[in-house]
Amino acid sequence: MLRFGRNPAATVYDSIGADFFLALDDGWLNLGLWEGDGSDPSEAPLAVRRLVTRMAGDLPRGGDVLDVGNGLAAQDPVIAEVAATRSLTALNITWSQLRAGRQRLAAARARPVNGDACRMPFRAGIVDGVISVEAAFHFPSRPAFFAEAFRVLRPGGVLTISDVPVRRFPSSPREVLAGVAMLRLWGIRAANAATTPEIEAQARAAGFDDVRTDEAGDVVIAPAFRAVRARLATGEGDPTRRLAGRTMLREAEVLWERGVLDYLFLTARKPS
Repeated sequence: MLRFGRNPAATVYDSIGADFFLALDDGWLNLGLWEGDGSDPSEAPLAVRRLVTRMAGDLPRGGDVLDVGNGLAAQDPVIAEVAATRSLTALNITWSQLRAGRQRLAAARARPVNGDACRMPFRAGIVDGVISVEAAFHFPSRPAFFAEAFRVLRPGGVLTISDVPVRRFPSSPREVLAGVAMLRLWGIRAANAATTPEIEAQARAAGFDDVRTDEAGDVVIAPAFRAVRARLATGEGDPTRRLAGRTMLREAEVLWERGVLDYLFLTARKPS
């Protein structure tokens, strides 16, 4: 909450570690794409995989793919299978996550690279697809990430991301408090709060065309929050962690229920 250093995302995920107690399945850090309302705990492992499967389905098949902000690498075998990747590179600024996910990376035949999404250590035009799952809001600059993704893609290449935009900015003291809490808890820069039209415009400004967006909070955020709330209600686990989890969830629910947050799928193409 107080000291994030030069790389806030790395600080946050170093703190979370490899066994985040609120993860919907082992090694998975996304919110999931749900068919139910989140009340069935058996759907959680399917939901997190379903979300990545949907996104990976937009990638060119049989190509070279870059996964930016790959978390604990649980998603990389799914990406490799769905997109039938010729090669897969996982870029992550958090070294501890690359180390924790090394077996999953090996299973996906993915090359791990420790680096910044806004200063990618790759030459131009080396991949056919870029995927980034629930990570762009952590990057130092979303426009800089779009510019880098555009640079490393070959002509005709595809970008697919999921993100958490705002529908509007907090207006009441309670909403402002919840917003500040979320920014501090996750080490997010206030400048990264953006609406879907703003994010779409940033992608177009980087040079992408055929930019498509789909807001899906009702089938991502709402059921995920219900599932996490049910897990916390069981009383299992360390009491301090449960208290922290309830606090985090309560502030996030304020923003969701009052129409401040949404969930976004975005795809775009580099012109041929």
